[in-house]
Amino acid sequence: MILSTEKKNNVLKDLAMLIEDHASSIIEANKLDLEKAGDLDPTLVDRLKVDDKKVKGMVGSVAEVLGLEDPEGKVLSAYEHPNGMTVENRVVPFGRILIIYESRPDVTIEAAVSAFKSGNKILLKGGKEARNSNLVLVDLWKKALKSNDVSEDYVEYLDIDRAATQKMLSENTYQLDLIIPRGGEGLINYIKQTTNVPLMISGRGNNFIYIHKDVDLDMAIDIVLNGKSRLSVCNAIDKVLFDQEIPQLADKVAQLAQKAIDFGLEVLGDDQVTSFTTLAQKADVDELMPEEFLSEKILFTVTPDKASAVNTINKYSGGHSAVIISNDKEIATAFQYEVDCAAVYHNASSRFTDGGQFGFGAEIAISTQKLHFRGPVGLAQLVSNKWFISGNGQTRN
Repeated sequence: MILSTEKKNNVLKDLAMLIEDHASSIIEANKLDLEKAGDLDPTLVDRLKVDDKKVKGMVGSVAEVLGLEDPEGKVLSAYEHPNGMTVENRVVPFGRILIIYESRPDVTIEAAVSAFKSGNKILLKGGKEARNSNLVLVDLWKKALKSNDVSEDYVEYLDIDRAATQKMLSENTYQLDLIIPRGGEGLINYIKQTTNVPLMISGRGNNFIYIHKDVDLDMAIDIVLNGKSRLSVCNAIDKVLFDQEIPQLADKVAQLAQKAIDFGLEVLGDDQVTSFTTLAQKADVDELMPEEFLSEKILFTVTPDKASAVNTINKYSGGHSAVIISNDKEIATAFQYEVDCAAVYHNASSRFTDGGQFGFGAEIAISTQKLHFRGPVGLAQLVSNKWFISGNGQTRN
């Protein structure tokens, strides 16, 4: 039988309270992880670190999901068959989900919260760099489940090495229904090659802004800089495409480059951009276009028109987020339809591609594929559907 919404919410209420009460223990465990981080990439260290703000964010994520509708069991459609059967299409959970992720201990709370309230059981395979933090957080999960007489196997942590992980993936030891890999292309490709279990890909960013010729420069500056307000996140901006027909193009590129430098960014540019301003370092554009930076780097290039911008984005981006900055609504709408990304913005920052910002509460991933769902994935997206048919002995002629 499915857990009642009341039972689920009671578990989540206790979990939020436990996280608050054990904030110091979580942070202390995280300090051990940080001490062992060694030569870990600075962007991964940023994701790894847990402070008071991060702990409050975990509590806030639980609180947001508490207030969301429980999708499990919802009737999507129903009708009476001519032969008297009742035919219903209902929401059901996927079943058993594995999420594999790196560095971010807050995923241990946010991913499991969404999976749990939507009726799924979740296995968590965090990176070894966050082991101490994750074990403390999973222990709090176990306490919340146990105190409400709910099976502790709703949330499990896989504290296993690479060899055991490979065996688990290849043999589907845990009878998984879905795997969500959150990490770089290397991790995703490795899992694709190792298992036959369906995947929901939470892919890379490498997000683009296209600045159209009809542009408010001050707005463009604000949106570009906001797109680099955090460097280690998948919704950050890496590439800026300037329309060739922007009036006073050289001056505007130079102004934006100056603002970016003042913001602490490293501006790279193509031949045309570097002819406009000495602030931009000449770069191999073809080499950098496919790269997700996750750093202070930002690449400026000039593009002939909207069609060219769309082609460039569709060729090189990770399918995550893209932005057009333009006063022309018709052009912007066409851009939004033509760009093949999960989220396409007109005159707004890519940093909004986030489950919490979209009102989903905690998110488990941002899907960059087209099946089963695209964009931020919360509890309402961690479900499938099933047909429930009830009769009184009907048979088909």
